[in-house]
Amino acid sequence: MFNVSREFAPPFSLIAPYFWLGSIFFLIADFVLLFLHADATRFDLGVVAWAHLFLLGFVMMVIFGAMAQLVPVVLEVGHFSVDFYYLIWPLLGLGTVGMVLGFTIAPGLLPYGGVLVLLSMIIYLADTILTLRKVEHFSLTVKTVAATNLFLLLGILVGFAMALGIGAGVAVAIDKWLGTHIVLVLGGYVTLTIVGMSMILLPMFGLSHGFNEKPVHRAFILLAASVSLYFFDTLLGAGWFHPLAVLGMMISMGLYLYQIWLINQTRARKEWDIWYRSMVVGYLSLAAALLLGAVGYIGQLEHWTLTAAWFLVMGFFTFLITGHLYKIVPFLVWFERYSPLVGKKKVPMLADMVPVKMADFQFAFSTLGLILGGLGVFLQNDTLFKSGASFLVAGAVFLLMSMRYMMAFGKEEISEQ
Repeated sequence: MFNVSREFAPPFSLIAPYFWLGSIFFLIADFVLLFLHADATRFDLGVVAWAHLFLLGFVMMVIFGAMAQLVPVVLEVGHFSVDFYYLIWPLLGLGTVGMVLGFTIAPGLLPYGGVLVLLSMIIYLADTILTLRKVEHFSLTVKTVAATNLFLLLGILVGFAMALGIGAGVAVAIDKWLGTHIVLVLGGYVTLTIVGMSMILLPMFGLSHGFNEKPVHRAFILLAASVSLYFFDTLLGAGWFHPLAVLGMMISMGLYLYQIWLINQTRARKEWDIWYRSMVVGYLSLAAALLLGAVGYIGQLEHWTLTAAWFLVMGFFTFLITGHLYKIVPFLVWFERYSPLVGKKKVPMLADMVPVKMADFQFAFSTLGLILGGLGVFLQNDTLFKSGASFLVAGAVFLLMSMRYMMAFGKEEISEQ
């Protein structure tokens, strides 16, 4: 699967806290949805608090943990200092809690939470940038890593400035910079990271070969250029080119979806396992988000754009992350505990390490929650929205149980030897 030598591979004890904490934050964030309302706007502080809880505590936490292992694969070099990752997760976790409390009950905590988040991300960026200096072959994925780190730096600096504005009274035009913060972090970092990483993970897990890669190269250039245009247009205070930047981002995602279709057409592995089903829901959610977002942006229909955001975050981001956890975590556990035993005794297959029933329940509840919640946001119906949130909570519980099962797999057996 992953071409990782033991020289470059970080110990599982380093990566495990990221996935544990990410799964816990995911459950908490889904539970908090029960206390939000379907007609809330993006300026509602409860929504802002939830967004940071979900995106920092779950999305960023899991991505950083995955990157601890994937950086050697993607860049084909070892980390500058893999020990940096022992600092990132506690700082990011505490910072997330501080920011959520700051948005909800104590604004004075916002700058402190923001500083901790900023420190965690600067440490992550420092390791990645210093590791990039050792790279000799600059593939598309390597370029993606470089670009996403630049956008992440800009995004967290803008976010920290806004945190100072809310929590410490610093003069910051929050209305002006909020959209740019969202574009830099969600478009420039999270989405672009998914685009780059998927070009390694999807062909690997689906056994796809020989497909045309031109669409994703064009998608990468267009998305990076559009995010940059949006940022500089805000920086210069004009805002004239924001619609053009949004159009560019939407077209880039259309090209990316076409690339995914090409990869799927050459897929040799045909099983409809938890990973593949999660990819299907994730990419259908991206398509739905693009259609809803286009109509909402053109027609200035906020409930359409909020529904688009729901399917982007709870569908595309969530299902791609959770689906890949069922591939990545078993491999990391197998690599740590069983790879030294290959050739000496019988070892389990990776598929044996996935709790199929729990994964099926997680997928079913999460999919139903995604659909009902999306309908609730679109129709501004609290009953539908909270019904969806209830199913999402159930799905998050099964994800946490699945993570516990996969991380503990073979631990007692190995310790007894």
